[in-house]
Amino acid sequence: MATKTLTATNSLMDRLRRTSTISDTEILSSSKYFTKKDMITTPVPALNIALSGDWEGGFCPGLTLFAGPSKHFKSLFSLVLAKSYLDKYPDAVLIFYDCEFGTPASYFNSLGIDMTRVLHTPIMNMEDFKFDVMKQLEGLTRGEHVIFVVDSTGNMSSKKEMEDAIEGKSVQDMSRAKQMKSIFRMITPYLHKLDVPMIAVAHVYMTQEMFSKPIVSGGTGIYLSSDTIFIVGRQQQKDGTELIGFNFVLNVEKSRYSREKTKIFIQVTHEGGINKWSGLLDMALESGHVIKPQNARYSRVNMDTGEIEITKYKEVDTNNAIFWNPILASSSFKEWVGDKYKVSSGTMLTDESIDAELAAD
Repeated sequence: MATKTLTATNSLMDRLRRTSTISDTEILSSSKYFTKKDMITTPVPALNIALSGDWEGGFCPGLTLFAGPSKHFKSLFSLVLAKSYLDKYPDAVLIFYDCEFGTPASYFNSLGIDMTRVLHTPIMNMEDFKFDVMKQLEGLTRGEHVIFVVDSTGNMSSKKEMEDAIEGKSVQDMSRAKQMKSIFRMITPYLHKLDVPMIAVAHVYMTQEMFSKPIVSGGTGIYLSSDTIFIVGRQQQKDGTELIGFNFVLNVEKSRYSREKTKIFIQVTHEGGINKWSGLLDMALESGHVIKPQNARYSRVNMDTGEIEITKYKEVDTNNAIFWNPILASSSFKEWVGDKYKVSSGTMLTDESIDAELAAD
């Protein structure tokens, strides 16, 4: 009986697949769109954790959004991701949509981005962006390696807004949010179908309530289309009274991979740039892989034996691969990071929870 039912199901499935007018219609288990997602790993473990809940992870195709006030490293975070993609795929091209013109060549040079692999596309308004990006996406085929960076959606005016200004009209353009929603509603399916990433920069505004909170500008469209949204904060880092850099806080506002409301700290100094190992020390202390016994010195812990390493390190001496490689190589640290930061992939409804729900009824 079971064999007969299976045969009938397979026959129906095959007929429905052949009847579909969509050329890519396929049985889910065989669909190329439900294979394992391409993962692009960055050189900064804490950034990978923010993106995926795994220090060896990274970002996937789709829309990733960095939102925050001015001078919060949003453009450089975007370029760090773009550089990682270009490094993974030597044939890849970066299409850089620029409407702020605030990203100097020094940003690209500081990250080692080959500017001959960057297609710079200046845009004056949302319509310019919409028509060009759709043309570019429509011309791509799955398997071609392209990454898009948009800097920024927050500073992108509408054509109507510009025309009103030229004509001396002071009326507010009420259609801007609707147009932005339309643009990303069109873009999103292409990104996933083509398996290409887009990194966008956005602004935030503060709510007017007593305990105000930052809201991503641009309306709900870009928010709903994003796979990952970070609202970037920052804290000053000083040596005495001298400002030497900032600790940027990646607040996970939305994510399909890492837990929302997570805060990841990335240290950037004026002298050294991004500290590759930033954010890890607090994690290692919390997980017990490192202890701080006295005099602001740190010691590693062998989690298999419980033995505390005799060598004690100043904080500045922990910023290197020699200190971190043994910890990152340990399965216990990887498991702890996953348990704390990764979105759960376990069974959502267990037999026990279903039985309890039925008993309550």
